[in-house]
Amino acid sequence: LESGIIKYGDDFMHSMEEGGWDLSKVDKNTMKESKATFVFGQMNEPPGARARVALSGLTIAEYFRDGAGDGQGKDVLFFVDNIFRFTQAGSEV
Repeated sequence: LESGIIKYGDDFMHSMEEGGWDLSKVDKNTMKESKATFVFGQMNEPPGARARVALSGLTIAEYFRDGAGDGQGKDVLFFVDNIFRFTQAGSEV
């Protein structure tokens, strides 16, 4: 699991472990074949950081849609929970 991207990533992983998730059983080879991506942000972050979360998720979705330049694009479902927070962050910037 990649958790070091933001400063809360390690806290998130530790919370999962404390909640009974045994992350040592995660098969990293299977994760490479996963068809799901989760991008999350904290609502206590500055507005610019909150706005970038949705844009980062959109960039990842476009990458999967277009493929890696090899013509192997996939169908993508892009879901944003609480679009109001994204819009609010954009207006606060």
